[in-house]
Amino acid sequence: MELGDLVEYLENKTILITGGAGFVAKMFVEKILRTQPNVKKLYVLLRPSQCNSPPQRFQTQVMEKELFRLLRAKWGKEFDSFIWERVEAVGGDISDENLGIKDAILRDHMFKHIDFIVNCAATTDFFERYDVALATNTIGIYNILNFAKKCLKLKKLLHLSTAYVCGEKEGIISEKAFEFGETLTKTFTKLDFKIEKELVAHRLSQLRETKASESAINANMRELGTERAKHFGWPNTYVFTKAMGEMCVEQFKDDVPTIILRPTMIVSTYKEPFPGWIEGLRTMDTLIVGIGKGKLPFFLGIPTVALDLIPGDMVVNAMILSMVFGEGGMIYHVGSSIKNPVYISEIRNYIHRYFIENPLFDHKKENPITVHKIILLQHISTLNIYIAIRYLLPLKILEMVVSLPYLRCYKDVYAKNMRKLQTIMRFIQIYKPYVLFNMIFDDTNCEGLRENKVKGSRNLELMETFNFDPNSIDWEDYIINTHIPGLIKYVII
Repeated sequence: MELGDLVEYLENKTILITGGAGFVAKMFVEKILRTQPNVKKLYVLLRPSQCNSPPQRFQTQVMEKELFRLLRAKWGKEFDSFIWERVEAVGGDISDENLGIKDAILRDHMFKHIDFIVNCAATTDFFERYDVALATNTIGIYNILNFAKKCLKLKKLLHLSTAYVCGEKEGIISEKAFEFGETLTKTFTKLDFKIEKELVAHRLSQLRETKASESAINANMRELGTERAKHFGWPNTYVFTKAMGEMCVEQFKDDVPTIILRPTMIVSTYKEPFPGWIEGLRTMDTLIVGIGKGKLPFFLGIPTVALDLIPGDMVVNAMILSMVFGEGGMIYHVGSSIKNPVYISEIRNYIHRYFIENPLFDHKKENPITVHKIILLQHISTLNIYIAIRYLLPLKILEMVVSLPYLRCYKDVYAKNMRKLQTIMRFIQIYKPYVLFNMIFDDTNCEGLRENKVKGSRNLELMETFNFDPNSIDWEDYIINTHIPGLIKYVII
């Protein structure tokens, strides 16, 4: 089967998409509906809400987004009926057995008709509560596999992971599966998500027995996630639980044909359905906001390290092609660092240039915000010295000043500057693994898809529609003319 057969192949197919309200899932749903309007059914799994039914959530959180404007323009008054004839919003949660789908009749119908399962469900908070992250990113995968084994027509299960399951490695990162129990540090015990689940349950029981407050339980669960991640060699709870999710795929897939897709840092759309669409602050966007608002004078990072970015529409294109053409058991890195890297120093310069030419305004919308090119500190030791001299010493002096009765008017100045420093340090804690380690993600398997199915196609329109080649990106043009304007338009900085 060639690229030209792709759209026709998806006709009359039934796909289950989990995490339906997420950034990638929305793009996936829109792309399928736009390129193959004769798809039979898209089951979109959405977590139950006390306020809104699954169809209401899909309406407000998916259909009404600007992302669907091309479909809306094409179908006009028929847009709603077009969507609801092809989409069924299903209440459920992958952390529950049978994905939390209560309706037995609906479940049986899904088991008989589903052709593909696309798992986009995840909690992406780097320092999420351990119980929450484990339930979604790890145990949820186990539940999806069990659900998949009951699907009589299933052709493929596509699991959306992240390239950063590799931890804090440097050099070429291969498209290699985890072995069950594998760790990134030498430990006396193997990693087993069932033991981790028992550990979480035991800790929660202890906390409740001592009548700990909800805030104390929340803090404890977050600390436990970070502690367990670092114990086994991962930098944060998110990538740790995603790595365990991949281990579940390898250990429990049995005869289910699975694909694992590992995108790098997902950014706004490159071309499809239009350039610059984004939702929420993602990856480097906190840096863009910080620079644009003049609140980020310095940051940690090695100028020559590549920040591996990949537009969201390219991720979706890779998902669709790997779902249809990929062989079961394959792992695909979807990124840019090995083919078309963009370096931290370049990104800093592009952001600075944009806001010099297009400044944001202060909260009163009166005065343009002055931006300065941020200082990049390449080592933790240099960072600590810089902070001590530039911030901690002045803050200490200010703290002593405001203790004097007649100078308490400066108390707000002290609090403001302390909050600013704490915010910067929180950003640094999040980004440290990605700005100090030169990770280059091998994409041999992905390149195989491109070479065999995309580049050899005689259908130039389809090649453009399903393009996921990072070589086609001019990073300077994309960041300055597409990504930052999209961020300002859709996220409202």
